[in-house]
Amino acid sequence: MNLLLVLPLVIPLLSAALSLLAWRRIALQRMLAVVGTAALLGCGVALLATVWTNGIAASQMGAWPAPFGITLVADLFSAIMVVLAGLIGLAVAVYSLASMDEPRESFGYYPLLHVLLMGVCGAFLTGDLFNLYVWFEVMLMASFVLLALGGEPDQLRGAIKYVTLNLVASALFLAAVGILYGIAGTLNMADLARKLEDVAEPGTLTALAMLFLIAFGIKAAIFPLFFWLPASYHTPPVAVSAVFAGLLTKVGVYALIRVFTLIFVGDTGFTHTLILVMAGATMVTGVLGAAAQYEFRRILSFHIISQIGYMILGLGLAGLTSSPAVATLALAGSVFYVMHHIIVKTNLFLISGVVYRLGGSFELKKLGGLYRSSPMLAILFLIPAMSLAGMPPLSGFFAKLSLVQAGLAAEQYAIVAVTLVVGLLTLFSMTKIWAEAFWKDQPAPITEPLEMTAGERWKLMLPIVLLAALTVTIGIAAEPVFQLALRAAEQLVDREAYIRAVLGVPS
Repeated sequence: MNLLLVLPLVIPLLSAALSLLAWRRIALQRMLAVVGTAALLGCGVALLATVWTNGIAASQMGAWPAPFGITLVADLFSAIMVVLAGLIGLAVAVYSLASMDEPRESFGYYPLLHVLLMGVCGAFLTGDLFNLYVWFEVMLMASFVLLALGGEPDQLRGAIKYVTLNLVASALFLAAVGILYGIAGTLNMADLARKLEDVAEPGTLTALAMLFLIAFGIKAAIFPLFFWLPASYHTPPVAVSAVFAGLLTKVGVYALIRVFTLIFVGDTGFTHTLILVMAGATMVTGVLGAAAQYEFRRILSFHIISQIGYMILGLGLAGLTSSPAVATLALAGSVFYVMHHIIVKTNLFLISGVVYRLGGSFELKKLGGLYRSSPMLAILFLIPAMSLAGMPPLSGFFAKLSLVQAGLAAEQYAIVAVTLVVGLLTLFSMTKIWAEAFWKDQPAPITEPLEMTAGERWKLMLPIVLLAALTVTIGIAAEPVFQLALRAAEQLVDREAYIRAVLGVPS
């Protein structure tokens, strides 16, 4: 058994259990949150280094051979996602030390955070569709309680919408899994990739692919299945919004990329054309929603939707080209974009929390003057904001550039035009936040200023500074980061390598 495949599940599980045992000792829970997430990040980095050196890693739980037992498998894409889960978990844990209120801490915030990270990592590492469903449900339960924790009316309204739509997605997912098992007699993803090549009725597989597209599309918040997200992500505390924005929808994106590069590859002319159309509609709808908002976190929530379109754009392009090189470039663009967006979007939500502490509101019309009162925060906002808009030399520019290059190579000129226009509208939304919150004068005195001690300030600012530094570093060192994304994409294109790693036999 490969220990590095198990530790990303064991570490958050152990951290959650120890936090529950320390129920009345909040200081100990805080320490466990930082230590546990740091350990998860370290384990993710070690796993990524191992997969980079030795290739795809697979392990069978309980010594049951695949496809009969529970399989854990990590290619470069999975390992990258585990690293990002640890990074965001650590950033949010440190931020929570100064931002989370004691009542929520006393009612299980830290154990729930660890359980959420366990569900996220489980979804990234599982090699079995039923266990993917199980990890989705672990993640859903933890996220629902985190969303509702505190019991404020806005939270409860957002939580009801969130859980209702996600339960619908889960029901569709489970139904699709049951039908697929009836057809193939297996749910191991590598085994499915091998057996579904010989299915007599490909039309049935296309119908099943649509069920999975809807189920994962709801969880990823793609058009027209996104409406639960802007109704819920702005309602909980900022730390919860940040971890949701960074990780939850990306699990849906990961699942879409995984099943539509490994399992449902028989009717790409239909399935991937639909994915491409949905990507364009998601980008446009999300950015127009953001342009119409004047509440900081609602703007960021709509931008999550818009940026999801970019992430699945590469998947759509990869299925519509006959060139393996173009398909690899398109998927590399998606992987690069996911990496960039997780860091940038989490950071923007963390910055919104500091803006609230300094300005007393999330409403842009009530904010102003932050450039003069907190110039460092203003600069730290501009870095992820301009990266999100795709301005060079930041990470977002190179992520969008690779997708545009893939679109041109695949001769999909319409979607390339949509990509460029949406980038301009994203820039407009970010400059609106800058103009309202940072540049203009404060419209009125803050009625109830929220004071910050020196200790609180560094706990809030440290994660923001580190994530901003990462955004700049990825932009400056775009070549090695893109090479990582390119190798991850090569593994996604090479289905046979995945099958051999899991089953131990040629496909």
